[in-house]
Amino acid sequence: MSKRVVLAYSGGLDTAVAVKWLTERGYEVIAYMADVGQERAFKSSKSRAYKAGAVKVIIEDLKKEFVKDFVFCSLKANALYEDGYLLATALSRPIIAKGLVKTAHKENAKYVSHGATGKGNDQVRFEVAIRGLDPKLKVIAPVREWELKTREQEIEYAKENKIPIDTTKKKPYSIDRNLWGISIESGKLEDPYYSPDENIYQITKGVDKAAAKPVYVELEFKSGVPVKLNKKKMDGVSLIMKLSKIAGNAGVGRSDMIENRLVGIKSREIYEAPAGWTLYKAHRALESMVLDRELAHFKDILSLKYAEIIYYGLWYTPLKQALDKFFDHTQKCVNGTVKLKLHKGTCTVLGRKSPDSLYREKLATYGEGDEFDRTLAKGFIELWGLPYTLKK
Repeated sequence: MSKRVVLAYSGGLDTAVAVKWLTERGYEVIAYMADVGQERAFKSSKSRAYKAGAVKVIIEDLKKEFVKDFVFCSLKANALYEDGYLLATALSRPIIAKGLVKTAHKENAKYVSHGATGKGNDQVRFEVAIRGLDPKLKVIAPVREWELKTREQEIEYAKENKIPIDTTKKKPYSIDRNLWGISIESGKLEDPYYSPDENIYQITKGVDKAAAKPVYVELEFKSGVPVKLNKKKMDGVSLIMKLSKIAGNAGVGRSDMIENRLVGIKSREIYEAPAGWTLYKAHRALESMVLDRELAHFKDILSLKYAEIIYYGLWYTPLKQALDKFFDHTQKCVNGTVKLKLHKGTCTVLGRKSPDSLYREKLATYGEGDEFDRTLAKGFIELWGLPYTLKK
């Protein structure tokens, strides 16, 4: 009797090979594809899965849920890993795992599988999430187990088994894409001194090819969530897609990092997140106007922890749930509009306004109408510095 397994299938090299590898070992493979905005040719990916031996291919549109319950949670927290990664791939793993578990229940499968490498972060993100949602499901990780040690060997295996793939030995990059951004690794990028070719990038233009004239955008937020782009009300998916094109054409949103992976090694990663970086800067600019100093500074501390939680695959955990409550509370007053200029790879905040602003011009001004009581400063300074002026 064939064993039924639901595979988190992306349509790329690793998972296409995984379908065949699992089939050869007696598994009945159901390929599960979560549409999180990767803009992959689903028709060709579906055909590839069947050619590799899948008995069924399921494609589920999760874009709205991904943006609402995952991306915007991260945005409200200002989650940024090691100053350069807006966590696009990391954010997609828990929702894919959720879909994987749900499909396994529906299809009466006792096994689930993924195509993550044995020394990467995604294996942790998938498996911790799966076990948190249903510890009874057994996880199979082909890339950790099979005899294929390099991507070149995977390519040869695919050719031998007549599995059509996009990856070639000349361009062996591993690319993961969703609405929030793109992650690129492997190939020549494994040399940390190598300067990436422009053809590596998918959705951002280089500074030399970006539009000569600056582009101005206006973003309106309600409770920390973007609701309008250039005065036009839009749903989250549409807003991100539109902004991604605008910012990407201006060359905004690239990161080139040597980052610390969860498993303990350092890795060279290229990231693109044009909409993400623009929204991140706008959101922080608005928060600077509406959050008091102590709350803003403490939120920064928890933002770092929240980014680590996402990166480390701990989405379905009590700490993450508790922090969500905190961040939601901080966003009640994050309402208003931010103006930005996008030009030749830069994203500059030009202005911000909010009905919940704590900024008072009459207190900040050095001109006429100044209402700040300077006479209070002397006593304040003496009390503030008192612990450091007492003689022992």
